[in-house]
Amino acid sequence: MTQSNKLPLAQILICGALVVTLSMGTRHAFGLWLQPIVQAQSWSRETFSFAMALQNLMWGVSGIFAGMVADRFGAFRVIFVCGLLYALGLVGMAYADTPLMFNLTCGVMLGVAQGGTTYAVIYGVIGRNVTPQKRSWALGLTAAAGSFGQFLMVPTSGHLIGSIGWQQALLVLGAAALLMLPLARGLREPGFIGGKAPVREQTIWQALHEAFGYRSFQLLMAGYFVCGFQVVFIGVHMPSYLKDKGLTPEVASYALALIGLFNVFGTYAAGVLGQRLAKKNILAVIYLARSLAITAFLLLPLSPLSVYIFSAVMGLLWLSTVPPTNAIVAQIFGVAHLSMLGGFVFFSHQIGSFMGVWLGGYLFDRTGSYDTVWLIAIALGVFAMLVNLKVRETGIQRSPVLKPVAAA
Repeated sequence: MTQSNKLPLAQILICGALVVTLSMGTRHAFGLWLQPIVQAQSWSRETFSFAMALQNLMWGVSGIFAGMVADRFGAFRVIFVCGLLYALGLVGMAYADTPLMFNLTCGVMLGVAQGGTTYAVIYGVIGRNVTPQKRSWALGLTAAAGSFGQFLMVPTSGHLIGSIGWQQALLVLGAAALLMLPLARGLREPGFIGGKAPVREQTIWQALHEAFGYRSFQLLMAGYFVCGFQVVFIGVHMPSYLKDKGLTPEVASYALALIGLFNVFGTYAAGVLGQRLAKKNILAVIYLARSLAITAFLLLPLSPLSVYIFSAVMGLLWLSTVPPTNAIVAQIFGVAHLSMLGGFVFFSHQIGSFMGVWLGGYLFDRTGSYDTVWLIAIALGVFAMLVNLKVRETGIQRSPVLKPVAAA
């Protein structure tokens, strides 16, 4: 994409950040609906957890195809359609009265919608329109916007649930999701107008064959699995964990909001540091620090203060993995297929998310405790630190026989 065909930097960052704020901010608050919904519907926690796990899995699967479509036709169409689906899914979630309908709306519809309104697609636009010198910073800034969305939307959602009820709160959020439709137009790339993608040196299948045969890509996927396991387990189950321990719902709301607030600083800092330091080392430190934070949280006496400190620390580490991971993918393979390759890496993240949120509900229903899942999260953090240290960040050297091709 030539410089004349690139979108203005401020436009990309503002529109992309607002889309991520709406999508990620709403999603991060879903843990607040666990107890109101299971009590109103007389369901088990595993029923709610499975729908959330399905949502994360569908998010990962749909993110791959959303990335392919965005790389081929541009992000505008993908964000517009998925923004509309997001609104419909929230309305459907409010009126779902059976586990099947809850799985279809909260699980499938919202999962597919998130695949087209979050990082894989938005980061593809940024990668194609921002120079390598500013790319890590821009990715970090957009991830920080998603974190601000969590800080904004979690207490807002808690207030809506308390004041107008959980069903009506979902309807309000559904209306807010429609704001993504006009924002999508601000991410309409000139080079894709008319359905024509820029000329590329690889087809989709060549890019996939190259990436999946490259060791560092496999290691990034393994590390991102751990990220998904940890953050989604904590985001969905910590409110119930705290209530089970005798703390008030307000503590849980403030805890999730603090995660969002400090995540603004953590993700932005990770993006800035990625311009100066080896990104694989940044990732290794983040995963190790998460394990240490969880260990301290479990060993120290539980109180509102300890919860808030833990939330602040985890907030600094929450989505700070996103800018370095995606920047490494762009650095190794280039930006032509960044949305698609980022979608595959994120699919691994969502498999981890599925396991974290589902195991949380499954093991709680059978043991009456979250202790086992907390311990698994600690061990996985150490594993992720080790695999990321082995990643090679240098750009891949392609065979000179490859000729430019139109996108498949």
